[in-house]
Amino acid sequence: MMRQRRHINFVRRKGWQVSPHSHSSIIRLSYPHRRELTSLSTVCLCVKMVVSNYLFLEEPIRMASILEPSKPSFFPAMTKIVGTLGPNSRSVEVISGCLKAGMSDCLFAAGLLCLGVRGSLIARFDFSFGDAKFHQDTLENLSMAIKATQKLCGVMLDTLGPELLLVNKSEHPIALKEDSFVILTPDQDKQASSDLLPINFSGLSKAVKKGDDIFIGQYLFTGNETTSVWMEVAEVKGEDVVCRIKNSATLAGPLYTLHVISTWGVRNKIDFLSLSYARRAEDVRHAREFLSGLGDLRQTQIFAKIENVEGLENFDEILQEADGIILARGNLGIDLPPEKVFLYQKEAIYKCNVAGKPAVVTRVVDSMTDNLRPTRAEATDVANAVLDGADAILLGAETLRGLYPVETISTVGKICSEAEKAYHQDLYFKKAVKHVGEPMSHLESIASSAVRAAIKVKASIIICFTSSGRAARLIAKYRPTMPVLSVVIPRLRTNQLSWTFSGAFEARQSLIVRGLFPMLADPRHPAEFTNESVLKVALDHGKASGVIKPHDRVVVCQKVGDASVVKIIELQD
Repeated sequence: MMRQRRHINFVRRKGWQVSPHSHSSIIRLSYPHRRELTSLSTVCLCVKMVVSNYLFLEEPIRMASILEPSKPSFFPAMTKIVGTLGPNSRSVEVISGCLKAGMSDCLFAAGLLCLGVRGSLIARFDFSFGDAKFHQDTLENLSMAIKATQKLCGVMLDTLGPELLLVNKSEHPIALKEDSFVILTPDQDKQASSDLLPINFSGLSKAVKKGDDIFIGQYLFTGNETTSVWMEVAEVKGEDVVCRIKNSATLAGPLYTLHVISTWGVRNKIDFLSLSYARRAEDVRHAREFLSGLGDLRQTQIFAKIENVEGLENFDEILQEADGIILARGNLGIDLPPEKVFLYQKEAIYKCNVAGKPAVVTRVVDSMTDNLRPTRAEATDVANAVLDGADAILLGAETLRGLYPVETISTVGKICSEAEKAYHQDLYFKKAVKHVGEPMSHLESIASSAVRAAIKVKASIIICFTSSGRAARLIAKYRPTMPVLSVVIPRLRTNQLSWTFSGAFEARQSLIVRGLFPMLADPRHPAEFTNESVLKVALDHGKASGVIKPHDRVVVCQKVGDASVVKIIELQD
């Protein structure tokens, strides 16, 4: 820092203007004299800090320290993992292994049910693959695995959006050869072949012209590039489109739309709905209106998948309506030039972080579909997503049909954990507070104060009492270095026909928020619910399970009457 100040003073003496770059620690210089241009590059190099985005490295940097084993932690990673269940990951044994890899021991205490401690896993059901019965059988296996392992797992339903689909009723593989021609026809009664491909969209001939590129493939959930084909429109004949094939490929399996939300979703009370191909805020609003008429699904959170340029252009309004964002880099990578994808990722995650809404990144370790280890580039990609601020990593083909689903989840979790240790939380916290501005809302002020206090006293954990989960999510928004335990207090509700306890939805939905781990107060003992009694149980449980040690400091955020209170507790022996 002293070196940086000396160089800034040198710059000022030379008459240059100094202004901090908005997205980096490089000092931007504007110089009045052309003859001093030769000194500019030297100065710029000297005033760089050892911070890139939210990467933090302490000087002096000792490269050999990288090889030292990481210190064991009760919480393996703050970043969450969404795993897609499919043919290779639907047995009770494999799902149990995935749960254990995604999160560790879950313990019980009297009056308090600890649900998501030590990592989290969300099970994703992708309805672009398999039918409702297939997924129902898989979900029943998941339920058995949850009971056997005593782990909590959220359920995400991934809908099939308004995609243009190829209809292959025979399910026989279709071989396409480079430089040959194929006709795309909206007549779905015809048989798919190497010369003719029926599609589910009658308006394609009006939407394309000669020279346009068309992409068809399944690699977005198979992970196999040889199942994808690029074509160029050669001619439009009525409703048919004649295309020249630009690469050899084999298309296998049927593709069709399933209307499953109102049947499968209601039956299984899904926690998250992944809204494919969200193009505008109106798409999210329509989905929410639809869910609001389905009873229990009123509480289901909607995560908008941004998969095309239209969704990218309307990102801000979509983010305002959605509960979270899934950065579908596979599909979007088709619409965007490859060199622009990284920029989209960084900007989108930043906007999600500022809004306090979860950002989920996809397509990170595709090679682990067939290999036990990721490539170096993929491992770096996962780490960069964490440093960018992602809340969760979504695994698609890697666990859906991959050969090593358990190992993949474990490997990604380890990479996330290492990246989090290099995350510059102090820099992020200052930027987050500055962006919120003043005056802060009451709840925002309490949340930021709790994180600030935890940082200053080096607390081992933050405990937040909540009913809706909003307060805990706001605390997690500021990315504290210590885990946030969200103690969800159930509420008694009635629809005039029956009485039910809320809380389970809220607890499971916090599993996708980075650094947030839910604990649900046992609804069988409502009379025992007082702030002090539940706090005592939570602290006793934390000490028994190793989360909290003697003389540790704990920051507690809770309601006392009508007031919100942040207090610091130092534990005794």
